[in-house]
Amino acid sequence: MPQQSYNTETRRRRICILGSTGSIGTQALDVIRQHPDIFEAHTLTANTNSKLLIQQAREFLPDSVVIAAEDKYLEVRNALSDLPIKVYTGDEALCHVVQSAEVDMVLAAMVGFAGLRPTIEALKAGKALALANKETLVVAGEIITRIALENRAPILPVDSEHSAIFQSLAGASPNAISRILLTASGGPFRTYSEEKLCKATSREALKHPNWQMGEKITIDSATLMNKGFEVIEAKWLFGVDVDKIEVVVHPESIIHSAVEYADGAIIAQLGVPDMRLPIQYAFAYPSRLPLKGERLDLFKIGTLHFEKVDNNKFPCLQLAYQAIRKGGNMPCILNAANEVANLAFRNDRISFTRIPQILEYAMQNATFIASPTLEDYFLTDKQARMLAESFIA
Repeated sequence: MPQQSYNTETRRRRICILGSTGSIGTQALDVIRQHPDIFEAHTLTANTNSKLLIQQAREFLPDSVVIAAEDKYLEVRNALSDLPIKVYTGDEALCHVVQSAEVDMVLAAMVGFAGLRPTIEALKAGKALALANKETLVVAGEIITRIALENRAPILPVDSEHSAIFQSLAGASPNAISRILLTASGGPFRTYSEEKLCKATSREALKHPNWQMGEKITIDSATLMNKGFEVIEAKWLFGVDVDKIEVVVHPESIIHSAVEYADGAIIAQLGVPDMRLPIQYAFAYPSRLPLKGERLDLFKIGTLHFEKVDNNKFPCLQLAYQAIRKGGNMPCILNAANEVANLAFRNDRISFTRIPQILEYAMQNATFIASPTLEDYFLTDKQARMLAESFIA
């Protein structure tokens, strides 16, 4: 939970966006575009998408950019040579730019395990962290939360569900939380039979009914692995026992999540499916700023629906619960195996229903460490990926 707030009336808030060319990054830049007097894109980073990074740099004129792929460095440097923009490359550069004294907030929007190290460096530097990279807390939640507390670095959730919980908790302390209700759309396969799921394709899985997201997270949404990761995140973000976190399938994605208190009252955050809202809330917290876009029309919506998760069709969610209950490096094992299985499905190497089998195999065979160090997490990640690949081959 955040330990401090930012006064948007002082000066422009300088933001470093880790993953500016991805889905979250591009929407974050739209928020900055709408409020150029309040926010500044100080640093932009990308993995391999050099062309979009160059376009963004020419529009927003950041202090610096990082292209992680070293073979794209000269392309980016030459394209920006007429501008006073510093150009860096490589993974170490990502860790360097987040520590800049000029940066006020880091938006962690890189996909996957690769976002862990720069996120840690941002927290060590005491930067406010707008967290969209769920793997960070999934893999190393205990270490991340400790580093944040030690350096008084606030973590503000950007996931729509965790932002909704965060907003529903506003002013609630010290009232006891009875339950966190984490909503899930159910993904594109919610109504599929188990027989039909066996034949589901990656093309079908990438057609999410409500959200426009990157490919990896869209597949995770189809398996409900994404929701499992959000359960683990919620435990660390809000200090709630995992057994008090319940997933509710809500196909309309209007209620983004809710909190039930000891007296039975449920406080929820509602809105249209638009990631710019939680991004902007994190950027401006505790202020609320105008945002151009569609508004929620309850009369048009008419009816909202809620269902229980079918664990037989979507076993990945229960694997996430098992991993966080086991603790230690087990969530790291789960995450690494999932990244391998997710990519294999996108590349048509495996069927949809094979994904949970790969995850379970890695969880059963990887070396379990009850109290892992940061280096243990990196070693675990490598081992679990190798196990997942061996199971696929």
